[in-house]
Amino acid sequence: MIYKADCLHFKGHIPCKPHKQHGYHCADCVAYTPVSKRILIIKLGAIGDVIRTTPLVVKFKQLYPNCKITWLTWTPDILPSSQIDEILKWDHNSLMYAQNSSWDIAINLDKEKEAGALLKVIDAKEKFGFVLKDNEIQPINSLAEHKFFTGMFDDVSQANTKSYLQEIFEICGYQHQGEPYLMDKHQDKGYTWNLPKGKKIIGMNTGCGGRWTTRLWSIDKWVELVGILQKQNPDAEILLLGGEAEDVRNKEIQKRSGALYLGYYSLFEFINLVEQCHLIITQVTMGMHITLALGKKIILMNNIFNPNEFDLFGKGEIVMPDKTCKCFYRGSCVDGTSCMEDLPAQKIAEAVERHF
Repeated sequence: MIYKADCLHFKGHIPCKPHKQHGYHCADCVAYTPVSKRILIIKLGAIGDVIRTTPLVVKFKQLYPNCKITWLTWTPDILPSSQIDEILKWDHNSLMYAQNSSWDIAINLDKEKEAGALLKVIDAKEKFGFVLKDNEIQPINSLAEHKFFTGMFDDVSQANTKSYLQEIFEICGYQHQGEPYLMDKHQDKGYTWNLPKGKKIIGMNTGCGGRWTTRLWSIDKWVELVGILQKQNPDAEILLLGGEAEDVRNKEIQKRSGALYLGYYSLFEFINLVEQCHLIITQVTMGMHITLALGKKIILMNNIFNPNEFDLFGKGEIVMPDKTCKCFYRGSCVDGTSCMEDLPAQKIAEAVERHF
């Protein structure tokens, strides 16, 4: 008996899918597919950052049909297993595997030292991104310099005209040409929602996370926006979205506005709930990345980030406060009161009207 370890379907420790489905053996398997490229992506990051890196998978699959993509991350559950060949959680076992394998292409898009250290020591024909050098994280070549310097200097970052997707594609030597995000919609999990039938749903993702609270919009503003949208779109349903951290504020908004709030859920349930919506209003948060991955229309509220960073794929628009923001990538406001309070609810409502 023979086996073919270079086959895309090969598992080694368990039967492959063609064998389980059809009883094939390697010697005469009609499903035999040699791996064209072995590609390692190291993107540990937060959930949102992992989601917005998935267009690279689409690019590699286009360039190298039958390539095998292995992704190493802190949050493996967010990645779609149907479209990525190996999804590994960053741990001792996965590091042993990565360091003792040979790769055609290895990419590290994180600036954590441990990620750069791994890229430094693994065996790969081509390496891209950030590497540990002289005990510090540095660009491995000139392709990664632009992204490196925008992270180093605020003035360079503020002057940047490239989106995140343009930057990470350029790190790998490519151009982003509209390759989409990848995400499992979790439609097969049996989730059911008590939502009105026949109505379009406007989702409001009311939180902003705990790192940059200068993004937070007040409860009063959300209540005002709900009132405007209810008059503007009487046949729509306004649905409040968020996690456990937003539960208290969403209950208050619901009480004062009459908007629908179903509570907070697990990540997969949250993704599926967003899938039920027609349009999402959100800050720059994980909810934004999920919205884009699901291809939903989006109104993005932004103040402290460079708006050029975000590619909305033609699905909506970015709305900024009327007051110029002084707090670029700051977690607290230099004026004491965030410029987000100078973002009128009417301005958001007008953007909704243009895209709803």
